[in-house]
Amino acid sequence: MTWFTGIVVYLLVWWTVLFCVLPIGTRPDSEGDPAAGGWRGAPVAANLGWKALATTVLAAVIWVGIWYMVQSEWLSFRTGILAMPAD
Repeated sequence: MTWFTGIVVYLLVWWTVLFCVLPIGTRPDSEGDPAAGGWRGAPVAANLGWKALATTVLAAVIWVGIWYMVQSEWLSFRTGILAMPAD
């Protein structure tokens, strides 16, 4: 995996993990006041800083697993059971 491919894969994993982490711990505002800029169903406290940090850490762990799988011979199209025939 080249450095460019690694960055692209990390960004894809990061965005996927972000959408998995966003709904965790959110509670809707049942008394939202549209006049004050609120809306029923909008989260009371989104905690986006903590969610961004958790997303970054979790995405890094997943990316390391992907990198290991790509670098290892366990998942290789050059050798082993997944290899293309030589002829």
